Amino acid sequence: MKKIIFVHLLNDFSGSPKVLSQVIESAQNNGRDIELYTGKSSSGFLSNLTKKHHFYFYKRFENKYFTLVTFLLSQTILFFKLLKYFNKDIVIYVNTMLPFGAGLAGWVMKKPVYYHIHETYLSPTSLKYFLRSIIKISTTKIIFVSESVKELESFQNKEQLVIYNSVPQDFVINADKKDYIDKNKSGFNVLMISSLKSYKGVNEFIALAQLLLSNSDITFTLVLNAEKSEIDNYFSNFKFPSNIALFPQQSNVFEFYAKSNLLLNLSKIDECVETFGLTIIEAMSFGVPVIVPPVGGPTEIVREGVEGYLISSYKVDEIAQKIMKLSKDEKEYLRLSKNAKKRSLDFNENVFQTKILKLLNA
Repeated sequence: MKKIIFVHLLNDFSGSPKVLSQVIESAQNNGRDIELYTGKSSSGFLSNLTKKHHFYFYKRFENKYFTLVTFLLSQTILFFKLLKYFNKDIVIYVNTMLPFGAGLAGWVMKKPVYYHIHETYLSPTSLKYFLRSIIKISTTKIIFVSESVKELESFQNKEQLVIYNSVPQDFVINADKKDYIDKNKSGFNVLMISSLKSYKGVNEFIALAQLLLSNSDITFTLVLNAEKSEIDNYFSNFKFPSNIALFPQQSNVFEFYAKSNLLLNLSKIDECVETFGLTIIEAMSFGVPVIVPPVGGPTEIVREGVEGYLISSYKVDEIAQKIMKLSKDEKEYLRLSKNAKKRSLDFNENVFQTKILKLLNA
């Protein structure tokens, strides 16, 4: 069997490296020989997965132009690093559109290249156009995380398939340890786990907390995929309402889901269409209903009024009303909670692994 060279840009605690970690674990459990390349970072979901973990230079800056320069440099370095496999029997598995150096290397070496595409939002537009052009000339197979992404980012004359993200087995095990269905009796906690980006609805989450400040039984928890210093800098001019608890990036979020009653995804529908929403199915596995955007991948997971609600983050007042209703209407809350738990079973890790291995072993 061909060796698999997995490539990712930034190893952190966000969704795309988490999904790739599941792909890698599936491949290793299947006895495949693998190697992993990521940009240098402190830690993330891809850390300590394999002994053959190689690093290449990459650094993010607050200045987007500096970041762009280091990104281009990183991909040049990655390109030359991968040329050592010229006479090897390999497949290159590129996670997200960004590591274009891997796609170019595969094209030059005439090796099979698989792309796992999670995103549709990339800025500037010229960068996205460039990355798509690399995919067009280099890729052999393309995996999309949802039908929505496939529809938006489809490529002609390429083998393409949709493999939905899955609830990791450790989430299922932890979710089954306690009775989460009845937890709304001890106050009502609203959770959001998100990147530290304005288009992810961070400001709207704070606005919701402010609107519901007088409701003492409703609290808010915000977990951000960022270091404390980044968070402090972003919120330097903010005054937080007293009903918000704020946390930096976490490697383990079980307890956050266990203590929450409702999950919000507030991505702005005109700036960042969610392609899937891994936190949505993770929360639902804990019996947590959700409020998510009415466009993109979340609409393939959540049915209006069944597992939660589909509401634009621009409708802050409407979301606030739903939160108040669920905090008081135990019957409605329990109905949504049970439905959410049941729906999460459709995103089974065994199904995900079977489809991934079928792809890798073809």
